[in-house]
Amino acid sequence: MRTRCIGAVTLQEVIDHFRTLERDSDCPGLLDVFLDLREMNSLPETREISPVISEMTRIRGRLRFGACAILASRDALIGMMRIFEVMAEECFRVTCTFRDANEAEAWLIRQQSVIDDRPDPAG
Repeated sequence: MRTRCIGAVTLQEVIDHFRTLERDSDCPGLLDVFLDLREMNSLPETREISPVISEMTRIRGRLRFGACAILASRDALIGMMRIFEVMAEECFRVTCTFRDANEAEAWLIRQQSVIDDRPDPAG
């Protein structure tokens, strides 16, 4: 799944995004995420991360999150996303924040191949 955040993004918009995903019958049960924040000009506060994590945890019965590549260009946003990575480690299998889109894409593809290369436990 690709998500692009543009302009001044609010906490409510982020929560609404997860609720929309939860209601979307076409949304697969397992999502790898490419989160592009390069055009976002707002900066979330640390206190706003917990409600996002709570929402992700709440919808875990409907959706599971695999790998998440976060793309950001501003130093402050990169720092905040690294805090998000730590707080969201129970929600995602793995996350990583990048400055370069090609590196983020390649990493996300490698994360998918890690899953695909695992042996089938059913034999």
